[in-house]
Amino acid sequence: MTDCPTRAARTVARAGALAALLLIADTLPAHAYVGPGAGFALLSSLSVVLVTTLIAFASLLIWPFRTLWRMFRHRRKTKPLIKRLVVVGLDGQDPRLTDRFLAEGKLPNLKKLSEQGCYHRIRTTYPSVSPVAWSSFATGTNPGKHNIFDFLSRDPKTYLPMLSSTRIGPLEKFVKIGKWRIPLHKPELTLLRRSKPFWTLLGEANIWSTVLRVPITFPPDKFYGAQLGAMSIPDLLGTQGTFLFFTTRRGDGKFQEGGLTIPFATNGKGPDHFTANVPGPGNTFLDGEPALEVPFSATVDRAAGKAKLNVGGEELELVPGQLSDWVKLEFPAAPGVKVAGLVRVMVTEIGDEFSVYFTPISIDPEKPAMPISHPGYYSTYLAKKIGPFSTLGLAEDTWALNEKVTDDATFWRQSFDIDGERRKMFFAALDKLRSGSLVCVFDGTDRIQHMFWRYLEDGHPAAAGTNPAPEHKNAIENLYRENDKLVGEVMEKLGKDDLLMVVSDHGFTSFRRGINLNRWLLENGYLALKEGRTGSGDWLQDVDWSRTKVYAIGLCGMYLNLKGREAQGIVDPKDAKALKREIIEKMSGLRDEERNEVAITELFDCDDIWDGPYVREAPDFIVGYNHGYRISWDGATGIIDRPVFEDNVKAWSGDHGVDPRLVPGVFFCSRKIDREEPALWDIAPTALKLFGLSAPAHMEGSSLFQDSTLQELRS
Repeated sequence: MTDCPTRAARTVARAGALAALLLIADTLPAHAYVGPGAGFALLSSLSVVLVTTLIAFASLLIWPFRTLWRMFRHRRKTKPLIKRLVVVGLDGQDPRLTDRFLAEGKLPNLKKLSEQGCYHRIRTTYPSVSPVAWSSFATGTNPGKHNIFDFLSRDPKTYLPMLSSTRIGPLEKFVKIGKWRIPLHKPELTLLRRSKPFWTLLGEANIWSTVLRVPITFPPDKFYGAQLGAMSIPDLLGTQGTFLFFTTRRGDGKFQEGGLTIPFATNGKGPDHFTANVPGPGNTFLDGEPALEVPFSATVDRAAGKAKLNVGGEELELVPGQLSDWVKLEFPAAPGVKVAGLVRVMVTEIGDEFSVYFTPISIDPEKPAMPISHPGYYSTYLAKKIGPFSTLGLAEDTWALNEKVTDDATFWRQSFDIDGERRKMFFAALDKLRSGSLVCVFDGTDRIQHMFWRYLEDGHPAAAGTNPAPEHKNAIENLYRENDKLVGEVMEKLGKDDLLMVVSDHGFTSFRRGINLNRWLLENGYLALKEGRTGSGDWLQDVDWSRTKVYAIGLCGMYLNLKGREAQGIVDPKDAKALKREIIEKMSGLRDEERNEVAITELFDCDDIWDGPYVREAPDFIVGYNHGYRISWDGATGIIDRPVFEDNVKAWSGDHGVDPRLVPGVFFCSRKIDREEPALWDIAPTALKLFGLSAPAHMEGSSLFQDSTLQELRS
C-alpha cells in the first residue's frame, strides 16, 4: 500500500533521479540553533546521472514483483487491533497553557477528544529538547540507546561543535580535466540516530507508515512507507538557516546570529538601480570550490514606495513589508547541472536606504538537491500535489526576527504559511492512507512560543519598549486555537477502527535570563584561559586545555576534560566520579543573587539518567535550569568574556531546555489509556502493540494499553 500514486511516481522518479546530484561535505559555520550547519557540497558526473536514472527506471519496472515478494515475505502473523494510527505532533505544546485554554472554553475539539478518550501530561526526556525527545518518541528508548543527546555534540579531538544528528564525509577523490574536477565517489551522509523507529519495525511486518517532518529524519529512514525529513536538513548554504540581507547601508556587515549582509552595487543606470549576486553552495566541480551565484537586480520607485526586483530571472514587484511567494532559484554548476532552491523575498525599507531580505534558501522539494525524502521522489510528488514548500529543518526564520531585520508580522506570516503547507501534505497523506500509521509533526507551536513568549508575561526584558499589535500579543493563544481546529478536522476524518494521538515532545517556559556556564567554570577554577586571552573568541578557542577540567558546549550539556577521551584531557578517569560529585554539589541550586532566584534546580549526572551502548558519546552532565533561565546566547557559542548572568533581550524569549520535570508535554488519545503517567518513549511500543506486534527487548517504553483493553479494541 502506498500513498504515492503510481502515475505520479512515474512522472517524478526521473526528475528525482536526475536532481539527486547533491550531497553534503564542507561545513559552513552558522548559528541557527546556535550550532554549525550540516554542510553542503555538489556531487555529480555523467556516469552518476546515468546510473541513478537507470536505477530509478529499473525500480519502476520491478515494482510489482517487489510488492508481491514483500507480501509473501512479511505476511502478518497477528491481526492488527486498529485500522489506522494517526499521530499529530504539536511540537512544544505546553500543558499549563493547554489547561488554561481548556478551562476558558477555547479548545473545544481537544476537550471533546479528552472526553472521548483521555488527556494526560507526558514525561519528556533529559534534556527536554526536540531532537532528543522526538528520537525517544520514535525509538522507544533513552538517549543512551538512540545516540541523540542535544542539538550539538563535540569533537573530542578538536573540542569544536558538531551537529549531533548527521555525520558528513568530505569528497576527497577527483579526476581533473582542465579547470573541472569530477568526483569519484559520493560523500558520506549518515543519520546518527540509532535504534529502529517504530515505523521501520511496522514496515518489516508489511505495515505501511507515512512520516512527515518528524525531527531527526535526515537523511531519511528507508522502510516500507514514505517519509519527508525535518530537523537538520540544511539550506543551500549548508547551514541550519542563514538569511540574506541586501542593503545600501554601510557597516561591519555582520549579524550576531544567523544572517549575512550583502552590499548592493549600482549598475550605472542611475541611483535607483541596484545589483548583487545571491550566494549558493560551493561548486565542487571547480578548484577552490567558488560559491555558485545567481544575479539579483532591483529598480526602486521611491515616489510610489515600491521596487521591481529580478531574482534569478523572475520578476517581482513589492512594497515594503510584503513577503513574496516562493521564488525558484537555479544555480548553474556545470553543463547540464543546476542546483535548485526556493526563497521568499521582502523589501524592508525604501527611503534614504534600500534593503531587501531573503529567507534562508530551502532545497527545492520538486528538484531535491539532497536526499530529503523516502522514496527519493516523495518530496517531488508532494510538491506537485500541494505546491512549493519549505524543506529547511528549522524553517521559520527566528534569527531574522532576533536581529530585527524582520518584524512580528513577518514571522507570524512565515510560521502560519509553513503550518499551512504542513496541513496540506498531512491531509493529502491521511486521505490516501487506507491502513497503517501516519505521523506528522507541526512546528508552529514551538516557534511561536520561542518568539512571542515575551508578550505572555509582564516585565519580560525582551518586551521592553515594544508595543505589539493585539494579534501578536495574543499569538500563542491564537496558535493554540488553530491547533484545536486542526484536531477537529482530523477527528472528522477518522473511522471507528482508527486511533488518534495528539502529542507534544515537551512543554514551554520563560527565558528571561541567560547563564554563561563557562564563565562560572572559569570563576570557580574549573576552566582556564590561554595567557593573554580574554575569552572573547567563540567556540572555546581561548581555552587553555592543559589547565581545564570541565567545559560546556551546546544547549544543555557539560563535559569533563577527560584524559584518554578528549585530545588534551587532564582529568584522570579514576578521579572523575569525585569531580562530578563536587561540581553537582556546587551547581545544583545555583542562585542568581541579582534576582534572588534559583537559576539551576539540579545538575544531573548522565551516568544516573541514561544507559545503553552510546552513553560513551554523551555529555557528562545535563543542566536542569529553572523557569526563566537557559544557557546564554554567548555561552552557547563558547564565548566566555560575559557575565555569568545576564538578561535575555532577544525576541527568542521562551524556551524548554530546562529541568525536564518542569516542562512535560501533552498527550491526548481517542481512547482511554491504562497509564496515569505516560512517557514519550511509551508511544513506540504502543504503536507496535496496536498493530499486533511485540516490542523488541531493548525498548524501555511499554504499551499504554493493558491486554484487557486491547481485547476490547479487537472486539
